[in-house]
Amino acid sequence: MHTRLFTLTLASILAGTALPAKALELYGDDDSHLNANLEAMFGAFHSQESYAIGRTEPGSVSWREGYVKYGLSGDQRLGGAGSTYGAFALLSSGTWGDGDAAGFSDGSERTTKIEDAYLGWKSGNLFPVLGEDGVDLSFGRQTAAVGDGFLLQGDSLNVGHGLADGQFNRGGAYYLAARKSFEKTAILRLGGSTGWRGDLMWLKSDNRAQANTEMHVGTLEHVADAGTVGLTYINTTHVDEKYASEQQLERDGMKTYSLRAQGNAGVENLFLSGEYAKQNKPHSATEDAWYLEAGWTFADVAWKPNISYRYSRFSEQFDPLFFGMSRGLGTWFQGEVAGNYAGPFNTNSRVQKVGLVVSPTDNLNLGALYYNFDTINRNLGNTDGRELDLYAEWTVNEHLIVVPLVGFYRPDRSAEDGGLQLGNNDTNVYSQIAFVTMF
Repeated sequence: MHTRLFTLTLASILAGTALPAKALELYGDDDSHLNANLEAMFGAFHSQESYAIGRTEPGSVSWREGYVKYGLSGDQRLGGAGSTYGAFALLSSGTWGDGDAAGFSDGSERTTKIEDAYLGWKSGNLFPVLGEDGVDLSFGRQTAAVGDGFLLQGDSLNVGHGLADGQFNRGGAYYLAARKSFEKTAILRLGGSTGWRGDLMWLKSDNRAQANTEMHVGTLEHVADAGTVGLTYINTTHVDEKYASEQQLERDGMKTYSLRAQGNAGVENLFLSGEYAKQNKPHSATEDAWYLEAGWTFADVAWKPNISYRYSRFSEQFDPLFFGMSRGLGTWFQGEVAGNYAGPFNTNSRVQKVGLVVSPTDNLNLGALYYNFDTINRNLGNTDGRELDLYAEWTVNEHLIVVPLVGFYRPDRSAEDGGLQLGNNDTNVYSQIAFVTMF
């Protein structure tokens, strides 16, 4: 349980979702709390190969990324009228060295900006039929997520100075996804932690790499011990044409529908997950994406190995929207090299993933992830390839996690032959180490 908690903590930090309590209480009584919050990540990276997104020259690159998020959060009970809550946080980020392997950043990024600034109200026991805090209404600058991040997991694309003369710069820390909050939000959550529940969200991005997209999101879920089944509707209503790619221009009026399920179906040690999403675009063909995943934990075997398999398919012009990491490495950045630098980026591809995780001690996970990438329409570019990632998650103490990783990525094609790897299609040996701390 100790290891699983900090694995979820790491995933939560990268995804921008709620973390286990890791705050310094400045003031607290029965009705009020004021906390100081600190979250920081630092990573060192090396890639033997480069990729033709923002880079033009082949060869190895080394870089470093880091950010510190710091601020205050608090809550206040209102007697029988529920409670209010809120947070304010700044985030300082940077990239040093050569910039990342795909050239989204160039190593010159340094920025401090407001990350969180929101207020909310929870209903307490005002509406018993909805459960405790069955109404949760919040506004402001905050993150938002749906399901396991297949379509929506915060506003976490952090492009630097490497593209379009820096027009998309968000402050560095591209891999660490330092900034995850939407600029403006209004979120209404209805229902408790079990049974029927739903969300209504208005989300406005100020991320130029996402064309400043505006969305209306609705979800309906049923949560039970055996698993969660959910419906999602996303209506993207506006983009900034100045910054939009050809695919992103189709977001103005695009509607996305999805059906998803996740749980163990009442069988201990089993994990099942799947989602189907359909997109109706205003000026082009209907697109879709889906995945099925199954895993099993051998709880009575030494080191408790967990084995999983997932198949995912994304149609030729599927828009992956605001996908992100929620359940650990591989969701939904598939492959540390492929998912971040070389493609595919959850479009025009079929991906098979096999995972193995063992826990030699309570504070150490060792994992291996294998991916096979198969392009659907090679006239749009060829991202066929294979990748093997080997990693560890070491919980040093309650405030520090260390995650070293080495990856081996082999594309079928070089950039000169329809792929993205510059100069050759040799196996790229990629390495990184990340340090995570929170107080």
